[in-house]
Amino acid sequence: MQEITRLFDFPYYQLEKFNLEKSLVTKYNGEWVATSTQEFIDKANAVSRALLRLGVKPNDKIALISMTNRTEWNIMDIGILQLGAQNVPIYPTISEEDYEYVLNHSEATFCFVSCKEVYEKVNAVKANTPHLKDVYSFDELDNCKNWSEILELGKDTSNQQEVEELKERVKPEDLATLIYTSGTTGRPKGVMLSHNNVVSNVKESVERLPIEHGNTTCLSFLPVCHIYERMLVYLYLYAGVSIHFAESMDKISENIKECAPHVMTAVPRLLEKVYDKIIAKGAELTGIKKNLFFWAVEVGLKYEPYGQCGWWYEQKLALARKLIFSKWKEGLGGNLSLIASGSAALQPRLARIFNAAELGVMEGYGLTETSPVVSVNDMRNGGFRIGTVGKLLNNTEVKIADDGEICVKGPQVMMGYYKDEEKTKEVIKDGYFHTGDIGEIDSDGFLKITDRKKEMFKTSGGKYVAPQLLENRFKQSRFIEQIMVVGEGEKMPAAIIQPDFDFVRSWAQRHNIKLEDNESLVKNEKVYARIQEEVDQANDSFAKWEKVKQFRLTPDVWSIEEGHLTPTLKLKRKIVKGKYIGLYNDIYGR
Repeated sequence: MQEITRLFDFPYYQLEKFNLEKSLVTKYNGEWVATSTQEFIDKANAVSRALLRLGVKPNDKIALISMTNRTEWNIMDIGILQLGAQNVPIYPTISEEDYEYVLNHSEATFCFVSCKEVYEKVNAVKANTPHLKDVYSFDELDNCKNWSEILELGKDTSNQQEVEELKERVKPEDLATLIYTSGTTGRPKGVMLSHNNVVSNVKESVERLPIEHGNTTCLSFLPVCHIYERMLVYLYLYAGVSIHFAESMDKISENIKECAPHVMTAVPRLLEKVYDKIIAKGAELTGIKKNLFFWAVEVGLKYEPYGQCGWWYEQKLALARKLIFSKWKEGLGGNLSLIASGSAALQPRLARIFNAAELGVMEGYGLTETSPVVSVNDMRNGGFRIGTVGKLLNNTEVKIADDGEICVKGPQVMMGYYKDEEKTKEVIKDGYFHTGDIGEIDSDGFLKITDRKKEMFKTSGGKYVAPQLLENRFKQSRFIEQIMVVGEGEKMPAAIIQPDFDFVRSWAQRHNIKLEDNESLVKNEKVYARIQEEVDQANDSFAKWEKVKQFRLTPDVWSIEEGHLTPTLKLKRKIVKGKYIGLYNDIYGR
C-alpha cells in the first residue's frame, strides 16, 4: 500500500491492514446490517463506474443530503472522490431557500438524499436549480429514483480501468469537498478543503486517540456533513475501527447499549443533557442510595487528572467509581472510555465529572476552515488540562493577535471560500487563518478559548461582555435549557431564556403549582421567581458590569428546525434576537 495522500485511500489501507467484517454498520428495520471493508470498496467502485456512465467528470459537484449517518453516504463519498469529482454534503435541516442557494452556488449535477423528508425539500426547489440533472434516494420512495439503480448501473466492470486512471490523476492538493458552513449569520460559505487538508488532520489527530487499532467500536451520530464527524470517520477507517451509525439523536441511548462502543464524539449540549438525565435519576433515589449518589457526584466535581487532588481524594474517587460511576458506565454500554468533545466550549464541571466516571471526555478545538482539528486534549503524557482545549497538533502553529484572536497556520488550513476571493483574503493573511475566536496559550502549551470575537459586545458604559462565558455558567442550572445573553450598546447585559420545561414541570408538581402549557409556565410568577434565584446565584461568578440584570422566558423549544440553532447546536444569535425582539424591547423599556 502506498502512503495515504487522498481521502479515498483510507478504505484500501483498512483492507490491507485490518480487513474488517464490520467496517460500516447501519440499522435497517430493527436489524444491524454490516458492510465489510471489501464490500465497501466494491460498492464504491460500482458507484464510480456508474457515475462515469452518467457523464460525471473530474471537478463535477455531487450533493449528499442525509438525515442520519449511514453506510450509503460513505460508499457514495468514496465513489465520488475516486473520480476527482467533489462531494458537497448539505445539512438536511436547513431551509429550502438555503438548499436552493447551495445547490446553485456549488453547481451540483446530481443529488443523493436519504429519505422522503429531504427529497421533498429538494424537489420543491429542483425547478430553480438548472445544473441539477437528477435526484436519487437511499430509502425506497415511490416518486424518486433509488440509489440501488446506481449500484446496478455500476455492476459492469468494463470501465474500471478508466476509474483507476482517474484515481491516479487525483493529487493531494486537489479540491476534495465543499462544505457550506451553517453560519450563525448570513449566507452559507463554501469552504474548500483539499484531500491533503483532511488527510493531514486525520494523521495528526489519530496520535491523540488512545484506541486499539483494529479492535475498537465507535458510535457515529454527529452529522457527517460536518467536517468534525467526517474527519473522524476517515480516522476510524485508518485505525480499523468498526463504525456503527446511530439511528437518530432520539435513539442514541438505545444504540449505545446495543453496540457498546469504546469511543464516540459529542458536542457539549449533548453531554449536558446526558448529565442532567443522570442527575434526575439520582434525585429519584431515596435514603442511603440517594446520599451515596450525590456524595459521588460531589467527589466527581472536584476531579483533577494525574492525582493532583492528593492521596485521600484518590481513595474517595476509587470508592465513588466502584459504587456509583461504574453504573453510569454500564448505562452507556459498558465499554465507553473516550468521548471526543468539540464544536463549542465545554463546561469544566462536565469534563471533571465524566473523567471522574472514567468516561474520558477530551475537549478539542477546531473549525470547518481548519479541517477541523487545531488542538485536542489527550490523557496520556500529561496532555490533559481541564478548562483548556489541549495542546496543538503537530505541524500546527498558532499565534495570538494583539486583540487576542487565535490565528492558525498548518496543512489543515482550507484552500479558501468557493467563488469568494474577497472573503478568503479577509480571513487568510500571511498563511494564517484568522479564526474569530479569542484565546490564549499557557506556559505549558495548552490552548484556552475565552470567547468568539464577533460575539463579544460592549455595553453603553464601554465595558466588554463575553456572552459565551456567562451562558455556560447559567446553563449549569437545571431550570435553564437554553440562554442567550444580549446587551450590545445597551446599559446592561440581559438574557432571553428557554426554560427546561420537563424539569420545571416536575419542580412545579412537587410545589403544587399548576401549569397548563408552556405559555402559562413562562408567565407563572413562582416559576419566574425560582429562575430569578438561579440567575442571582450564577451572577455571583461575574463582575458587576457583566451580571445579567433582567431576563425574559420564551414558551418555545429552541431547535435546529425552527432556526434557533445551527446543526451543531450553536445559537443563531441574530435569528434568536429577531424572533424575540418584543421581549428584547420589553427588557430595555422600548
